[in-house]
Amino acid sequence: MATFLYRLGRGAFRRRGLVALIWVALLFAAGFGAASASAPTSGSFSMPGTEAQKAFDLLDEKFPGMAADGASARIVVKAPQGARITDEANKAQVQKIVSGVQEGPGKAQVASVADPFQVQAVSQDGSTAYVSVKYTVSGMELKDETREALTESGDAAKKAGLTVEIGGDALMAAPETGSGEVIGILVAAVVLVITFGSLVAAGLPLLTALIGVGIGVSTITALANVLDLGTTTSTLAMMIGLAVGIDYALFIVSRYRVELAEGHERDEAAGRAAGTAGSAVVFAGLTVVIALVGLAVVNIPMLTKMGLAAAGTVVIAVLVALTLVPSILGFAGRKVLPAGTKSRLFGKGRPAGAEPKANLGTRWASFVLRRPVAVLLLGVIGLGAIAVPAGSLEMGLPDDGSQPVSTTQRRAYDLLSEGFGPGFNGPLMVVVDGDKKLADAAEARIKGMEGVAVVTPPAPNEAGDAAVITVIPKDRPSSAATEDLVREIRDASGDEVLVTGATAMNIDFSQKMDEALLPYLALVVGLAFLLLTVVFRSILVPLKAALGFLLSVVAALGAVVAVFQWGWLGSVFGVEQTGPIMSMMPIFMVGVVFGLAMDYEVFLVTRMREAYVHGERPGQAIVTGFKYSARVVVAAAVIMIAVFAGFIGSSEQMVKMIGFGLAVAVFFDAFVVRMAIVPAVLALLGHRAWTLPRWLDRILPNVDVEGESLRKHLAGGDSGEGTGKDRELVSA
Repeated sequence: MATFLYRLGRGAFRRRGLVALIWVALLFAAGFGAASASAPTSGSFSMPGTEAQKAFDLLDEKFPGMAADGASARIVVKAPQGARITDEANKAQVQKIVSGVQEGPGKAQVASVADPFQVQAVSQDGSTAYVSVKYTVSGMELKDETREALTESGDAAKKAGLTVEIGGDALMAAPETGSGEVIGILVAAVVLVITFGSLVAAGLPLLTALIGVGIGVSTITALANVLDLGTTTSTLAMMIGLAVGIDYALFIVSRYRVELAEGHERDEAAGRAAGTAGSAVVFAGLTVVIALVGLAVVNIPMLTKMGLAAAGTVVIAVLVALTLVPSILGFAGRKVLPAGTKSRLFGKGRPAGAEPKANLGTRWASFVLRRPVAVLLLGVIGLGAIAVPAGSLEMGLPDDGSQPVSTTQRRAYDLLSEGFGPGFNGPLMVVVDGDKKLADAAEARIKGMEGVAVVTPPAPNEAGDAAVITVIPKDRPSSAATEDLVREIRDASGDEVLVTGATAMNIDFSQKMDEALLPYLALVVGLAFLLLTVVFRSILVPLKAALGFLLSVVAALGAVVAVFQWGWLGSVFGVEQTGPIMSMMPIFMVGVVFGLAMDYEVFLVTRMREAYVHGERPGQAIVTGFKYSARVVVAAAVIMIAVFAGFIGSSEQMVKMIGFGLAVAVFFDAFVVRMAIVPAVLALLGHRAWTLPRWLDRILPNVDVEGESLRKHLAGGDSGEGTGKDRELVSA
């Protein structure tokens, strides 16, 4: 592989004009496709195999149109203290709201508006009423005029002294990341300038990463409606693609500069950088792709699509690093080096026998080698302590009750809870697949259950072979009591009585996540273990990598629980409302963080193995690996942390939480696991770290990540130095 990548990188360098033109053409084509596509929707949500989904499908079959995906809203109106909503003046204001939505500017997208006084949507104490609005399209497809008509519908009532708040997914809008994303990129730029000492070298990874992300995200946007991709999909693809895109380009450029320092010509240096660092990029990218594609085992289409889209962006980042980066290096010339080093590094190389000066990486590695046990214990105990809150992890799906109290959605949620009871915001929909007799029996059975506040009479369909019963729990939707009620209804009913609704879907989703976590871990860690065994020709190194990852991801989950569930430092990270951690968070973090953690493992340990294969002692190989890779790995980690942390400013709770979780996980994995625990373990293992049973060594393919076959290939004289015309082209 190293020889192939060497030729690919050298070819891209020499044909830089054509390669750059192809990538720019791809960017424009993807951008044109994105601009031509209709606005993406929020994406449909389904959970094959769960009772809630079966009930939803039955509802769609027996009650056509009832399970439509159109947006909905509730306009909650509360009378002033001491007054009733049924008073003539207040009633007139409510009816103005109804007519305003029905006849307002966005009436073309309104499917129905329910008058609360006709459908008995008034609280028992007469203080509160709500207007239910149904739309023909999803919240993301609502026109601005439709949304404005909804938000302004209660202005007159507010002036009359009524309290008006609006909830529902009709107010849904594309998540905003604020300025945090831009700040993350600026931090990455500063880190790159400090690392390389050259504006051109610093700008190159940013430029190529943005091109790769632009192609990936534009393609996702262009295909969003065709493939039913939600808006969060492109945000997460951008988050991951930008981080790995910068990192992969960073490693290629860094190795290119090292090869120049060895005295190689520019095209030769580009080829060698692609053949050595490029091999690490390929396998690092493969681990990320495995982790993201592996999300398909959860069998939730939305999560599968998110993983595949993000994996596609990672593949583009790898291809950009192997082809576009070498071509841009050809255009950059000698400007990729710090000022004052050009004449020393180009063409002359390092004096024979001279060694690079010791740096912070070598000093740190030497310190760990002297005290491996202390460093190992400190790292493990420290991460273990941070992981403690993960034991209190509570999972759920967000609703308006998890919104900040400053939002109208949250205030509407609270008004409904006060006026109609805590369970009103999470009604259970019981679908009966049978005649009236079966439906009446189900109603009577449910009425006798302890956690039930209200049960509506069965509403049959036209054919009379199915009915819907609405159940209002006594407790709030996310409570354990409501979860117990759902299970009680299901246990007491047969296969003809199914429970669905947002609350039931939430319960089933959380259970599905729990059941899928261990199989997913086994699949992803197992495949990556095999891949790393092939890369490092070792059993203990991949085992250590996997265990280190588990430690860092559990610690990151502990930090997420502490901030988003317990509220520690919540104000610092913009967390206005604490609550359960989103059900998909643990498994998604496992997938993404595992792939990213293996990036650092591959980049750092590959250089150690390269030194070991070339004759250095185990301890010296660790120092050599840190000498050449530590600074770049630290820079890559800081960049990735900055990019992920930029998404903490998102208005979308899911994006905010994932951005924080990934940033913390990368910090723990890069600086504690890879920079401290890994060298400590390798120091204690010595030669055993790099051994492989002979029978296994014969079976496994030799992918030559350390470039040994490439060195032999070049030493044999077939270095591909090219003709005089080629050299002329290179020096141009």
